[in-house]
Amino acid sequence: MDRKRATLIGLAAILLWSTMVGLIRSVSEGLGPVGGAAMIYTVSGLLCLVTVGFPDLRKFSPRYLIAGSVLFVSYEICLALSLGYAATRSQAIEVGMVNYLWPSLTIVFAILFNGQRSNLWVIPGLAISLLGVCWVLGGENGLHVDEIVRNVVSSPLSYALAFAGAFIWAAYCTVTSKFARGQNGITLFVLLTALSLWVKYALSAQPEMVFSVPVVVKLLMCGVALGFGYASWNVGILHGNVTVLAAVSYFTPVLSAALAAVLLSSPLSFAFWQGALMVCAGSLLCWYATRK
Repeated sequence: MDRKRATLIGLAAILLWSTMVGLIRSVSEGLGPVGGAAMIYTVSGLLCLVTVGFPDLRKFSPRYLIAGSVLFVSYEICLALSLGYAATRSQAIEVGMVNYLWPSLTIVFAILFNGQRSNLWVIPGLAISLLGVCWVLGGENGLHVDEIVRNVVSSPLSYALAFAGAFIWAAYCTVTSKFARGQNGITLFVLLTALSLWVKYALSAQPEMVFSVPVVVKLLMCGVALGFGYASWNVGILHGNVTVLAAVSYFTPVLSAALAAVLLSSPLSFAFWQGALMVCAGSLLCWYATRK
């Protein structure tokens, strides 16, 4: 495949994934946090079967098969439920921003566990990303400790899941880089996520799933965004310009927040955008620290 075309396909994955915060929250409002997530990953898993195909598990390292499965499923559940359990739509967008600590954390994990070379710029990069998240959580006042505490206390499970998810995805990326050996287990991992969510749905009290035309449309959009996003990213990473894809991916927090604000009809404060740009800047600085 032509490299430029493959890069464009990879960039399409970033655009598709940027819709996830708004779409997951919209589906959760109609089908419930757990039921909505289970439906989303079921649709996505079926699409992955068509677009990516089911992997040959005999080629996988047993270590990656087990660790990759556990980390991927854990992350996706943390992400979906953190958005579904958020008290309000604007809070769901803030929770999504907490999740975007993972690019900076991924680089830190690569340095600590995979021997990635870097310079000291990674320290201010991580600090700026953390400051950006705190700025977002401070609401309209920016970095305001009382407001941050009040915000987190209002929905502690949601923020805890998002924060844990950022660390889990960083660990997943580190494990994949070290043990995957070029194998793509996305289809298996997405199907396992759907199965895990259906088990939770069956074993716990959940609100009734109310299907409506808008909810079904957004469910299908979310399934397509997730399924085709992984397929497109795979093409971009294998055949495109990885440097371009990596650099552009660090602007996902701003793009994701903008699309979520539109999809959820939830205007965001100027302080939020300041924090989002800090998260992007910190991630880019961490990435720059690893460049030769």
